[in-house]
Amino acid sequence: MPDWAVTATLVRDNEPVLTVVHLPLTGDDYTAVAGRGAHLNGAPLRVSAKTDLAAALTGTGQARPGEDEHTFRRIGSAVTQMLMNGLVVRVSVPATLQLIHVASGRMDAFWQFSDVRSGLVAGALLVAEAGGTVTDTNGNPWSLTSPDFLAAAPGVHAAAVTVLSPLAA
Repeated sequence: MPDWAVTATLVRDNEPVLTVVHLPLTGDDYTAVAGRGAHLNGAPLRVSAKTDLAAALTGTGQARPGEDEHTFRRIGSAVTQMLMNGLVVRVSVPATLQLIHVASGRMDAFWQFSDVRSGLVAGALLVAEAGGTVTDTNGNPWSLTSPDFLAAAPGVHAAAVTVLSPLAA
């Protein structure tokens, strides 16, 4: 998997409305327009149809340099809890690349506690437009001011909230 991308997202009234994620190493282009769906090289994207968190491929990102100890501990606790409730937890950066996998149905859920909005905004629109659910880890609608982030296939979202909400900010 390429570990970098070129991303541009248009935000209007604090909502992402258009995004393009280009992967130079593969030549793939992920695009989404609010209300018009998400696409990979022009083909529609759909999140997974998985309904069992125990069979889910999940992921999170690491904390950014200089993050506080509380955030480090929350991330560690969340990884532990998700390992106990999900199938696999992948920890990698940038968040945008994990979110394109959720939007494409190759991963089932992604959460983030660290304050990395620039890595989340493009992926949030891609996942939502591919039919996924994007909230904070308490299950409330996500916005650019939310303290944390969860994007998941609808069939595993509620279970992911149950696992992550006790650790929410």
